[in-house]
Amino acid sequence: MNKPRILVARAIFPGTIAQLEQHFEVEHNQADVIWPRTELLARLKDKAGAFTTGSERIDAQALAAAPGLKIVANMAVGYNNFDVPAMTAAGVVATNTPDVLTETTADFGFALLMATARRITESEHYLRAGQWTKWAYDMFSGADVHGSTLGILGMGRIGQGIARRGAHGFGMNVIYHNRSRLVPELEAACKARYVAKDELLRTADHLVLVLPYSKQSHHAIGAPELAQMKPTATLVNIARGGIVDDAALARALRDKVIAAAGIDVFEGEPRVHPDLLAVPNVVLTPHIASATVPTRKAMAKLAADNLVGFLVHGKPLTPLNPEVLKSA
Repeated sequence: MNKPRILVARAIFPGTIAQLEQHFEVEHNQADVIWPRTELLARLKDKAGAFTTGSERIDAQALAAAPGLKIVANMAVGYNNFDVPAMTAAGVVATNTPDVLTETTADFGFALLMATARRITESEHYLRAGQWTKWAYDMFSGADVHGSTLGILGMGRIGQGIARRGAHGFGMNVIYHNRSRLVPELEAACKARYVAKDELLRTADHLVLVLPYSKQSHHAIGAPELAQMKPTATLVNIARGGIVDDAALARALRDKVIAAAGIDVFEGEPRVHPDLLAVPNVVLTPHIASATVPTRKAMAKLAADNLVGFLVHGKPLTPLNPEVLKSA
């Protein structure tokens, strides 16, 4: 019997390719070429499965070009590159990689918060430029993290991880807003208090965004929301590009509406809004919140396991649209 054919759309760990080749005929992209849309669709045409990394859009057009496609496995917890309703209508399973990156991403979110609050990037640039010639009492004075108020917008697994770090590690007062309130046991574990979004914006000394991207959350933080924040506050986005209006954020940083920001995700990434590059009071990182070797390997393995689980055994591990399985 011929092995099912799958497409791996971006370069991944050689060990993951070897795992997939045990079960499939694999067309890979270890050269990591960013294929034009037309080429991606052409390569999907005869595939039963695809391994994606978040930058490949799977929508009705892609599904129409690949009538034999049965599953697409995203090597990411986010899946805004998937049109899940269209995939469900076409009977195509969508999967992501939850849980395996939670703690690593929470680590990074807290690291970005601290770098932003303590102006680490600004001060390093100053030092490297040879501008440090003497000590000064107010040189790069930032904001305290310990004992301050940590606000979290989006209180899923990663948000809870950041809350625990803040409350238990730094004695922070943790408040959060979410589509639904956590059960009392989780609130207690995080030492977190539920508040309305307006109160979150007004009260937080450090606001961290960890909500999934959707049409409803597009520009959840724009000029009106930034204007509600304290002028001493910091904003950290490790969620998805599009949650923040990047142009509005750049203006708010320039005009000192808020003190500083730390941004790991961007609208239209890898393009970064040029105005963000022009302001000094922002820490910018290239979407690396989950970037440790063990975590990225675990993400790749889970994506591969989803392909094997479904195409070989009929049971994907982490389906986003399990209703497809019921109708299969």
